[in-house]
Amino acid sequence: MHVKKRKKLPATVEKVLKPAAPSDPEKAQINIQGADELYREIRIENVLTDENGATARLQPGAKSMSSLRQTRMPQQRNSKNC
Repeated sequence: MHVKKRKKLPATVEKVLKPAAPSDPEKAQINIQGADELYREIRIENVLTDENGATARLQPGAKSMSSLRQTRMPQQRNSKNC
């Protein structure tokens, strides 16, 4: 049985950032509580899908949970050029 490692941390939307160019997506800046100071803020595209498949957007001050999951990266083979 393969056990997946995961953790949930509380988070708050700090602000919504308008795009510099009209073709760029709007971003949401999220503060993840419990993370190291350097890694506490993340920015993601502010287009989400709810459980019914409808499009939703984050609003400043919104509370959420950030789910982190460990995944294994495929091992790379060492190749030597002769």
